[in-house]
Amino acid sequence: MPVPLIQLIFSALLATGIVIFTPFAHAEEQLALSESLNAAPLTLSTARNIKLELIPDDDLAMSDLWTRIRGGFAMRDLDSPLIARHEQWYANRPDYVTRMTDRARRYLYYITGEVERRGMPSEIALLPMIESAFNPGAYSTASASGIWQFIPSTGKHFGMQQNWWYDGRRDVVSATNGALDYLQKLHDMFGDWELALAAYNWGEGAVQRAQARNRKRGLPVNYSSLKMPDETRNYLPKLLAVKNIIANPASFGLVLQDIPNEPYFAAVATAKHIDVKLAAHLADISMEEFTALNPAHNRPVILGENSDLILLPIDKIETFRANLETYDKPLVSWQAYQPKKGERLDQLAPKLGLSVETLKSVNGLSGRSNVSTGQTLLVPVNGEESESDSEFEAFNMHLRPYAAETTRTISHKVRKGETLSSIARRYGVSLAKLKSWNDGAGKAKAGQTLTIVKAPARKSRLSKVGKNSRKLAKHNSNRKQASKKTSKRAHVAYN
Repeated sequence: MPVPLIQLIFSALLATGIVIFTPFAHAEEQLALSESLNAAPLTLSTARNIKLELIPDDDLAMSDLWTRIRGGFAMRDLDSPLIARHEQWYANRPDYVTRMTDRARRYLYYITGEVERRGMPSEIALLPMIESAFNPGAYSTASASGIWQFIPSTGKHFGMQQNWWYDGRRDVVSATNGALDYLQKLHDMFGDWELALAAYNWGEGAVQRAQARNRKRGLPVNYSSLKMPDETRNYLPKLLAVKNIIANPASFGLVLQDIPNEPYFAAVATAKHIDVKLAAHLADISMEEFTALNPAHNRPVILGENSDLILLPIDKIETFRANLETYDKPLVSWQAYQPKKGERLDQLAPKLGLSVETLKSVNGLSGRSNVSTGQTLLVPVNGEESESDSEFEAFNMHLRPYAAETTRTISHKVRKGETLSSIARRYGVSLAKLKSWNDGAGKAKAGQTLTIVKAPARKSRLSKVGKNSRKLAKHNSNRKQASKKTSKRAHVAYN
C-alpha cells in the first residue's frame, strides 16, 4: 500500500528540523510523537514552546476555510441598528474588503485553529478585521501595534518582548496566543463574550466600574445596559457586521476570495544572525511577503542567538533550506558602529555609504534627528567580513522599538496632483516608511487617506508669559480632555 503523502512530507521535515504550524498549539505541552504514523496526529515542540501538529489529508481537505469558520459561529445576534450601519460601510467598500481578506489568508488558518482549540466562537478569529484589517504593520494613535493591536504594557503582560530589534506585538504567533489568552481571561471574568469583547476594547477596569455604577442604581449589568464610549459601543456591532458578511457575502454584493483550509506558513529556527533581505532571497519570496509573515523584526538583521523562528510560506521551506545549505557568503551585511556623541549624521552617512534618510530609517531615528546621541548604530559592513555575531550581543536592547509611545499618528487626505514622494517630503519621513505605514501603497490617489507616524516636535523654550499662557490653556481644557479619555486603545482606519 503506498505511503500517504503527508507521511512522506513529515519524514522529510523531521529530518531537516523543520516543522509546520497548525492551529492546535499550546504553550505548556511537550513533545508528543505518536508511535505510529497511522495513529494520532504527530506533534512537535518549537523554540517558542508551542505545540505544532500535522493534520491528516482528509481533515485538511474538509472544505475551504470560510466554510469552516461559518460552522463555528456561536455568538448571539445583537439588537442594534449599528450592525446594519457597519454592514453598509463594508458593502460600500468592496476594494477595502478585498485587501483585508487578501491579507487575512496568511493568518486565518492558524488563528481559526487556535480559537477552536480553546472552544471559542469562531467570530473571535475575525476580530483582527476590526482591530487592524489584518494589517501586520498597523499602529494606532494609542501606540497599539500588530494585527491584534496590543498596547505596549498589555503586550508585555502577555509575554511579548519589545526592544530595539523586535516587537512581539507584531509577531503573528505570539500576539495571537496572547490575544486569545487575554480574551479567555476576560470571558472567565465577565461570563459572556459581549462583555469580554467590550473589556478587550475598553479595558476590564472600565467595564467593572460601569457595572458598579449600574448596580448602585439597580440597573442590569449586561452589555446592552452599560454606558460606554462610542468606540466600544460600536466595537461588537462592527464584529457582528463582519460576521454577517462572511456568512453570506453575496447578500451584500461582495465576493470573498477562497482561502484553503490548510496551513499557509511553516516555521524555521534561525540558528545564526541573518539579513532580512537575504532570508527572503533564499526562500525565493518577495520582501513584502517575508515582512507580512515576519513583521516583528524592527531592523534589517534577524538575531538568532535566541533560536527564534521565522515564518515562510509552506511551499518555500525546502527552497530556503536548500539555498541556505549551499550559501557560502556571510549571512549578515551589517555591523555595530559607535559614533561620537554630537557627531553630525549628514557627515557620518556618506562615510558609511548611506543616505541620511536610510541611516535614520534603519536605526529608528526621528526624521528631525541631525546629530548622534551616542546610540550605537547599525551600519553596512562595507566589504569587510563582519564579526557581527559577537557585536550584536545586547545591542541597543534597552531601547524601545521605533514606533514607541512617544510617536503620534497623522491622517492625510491626498489632494489632486500629490504623489507619495511629495507627501513624504512634506512630513519629513522616508518614502519607504510612508509605504509601510499604508500597506505598501504603490501610488497616491486623490481622496485616499494616508497614515503618517511622526515623532513629537522638540520642546521649545517659552518665555515666562508663554509658559503661564500654556498652563492656563491646559487648565481650561482639562474638563474637555477628561471626557475624551474613555479608552486605552484608540484606532485608525487602515487602508
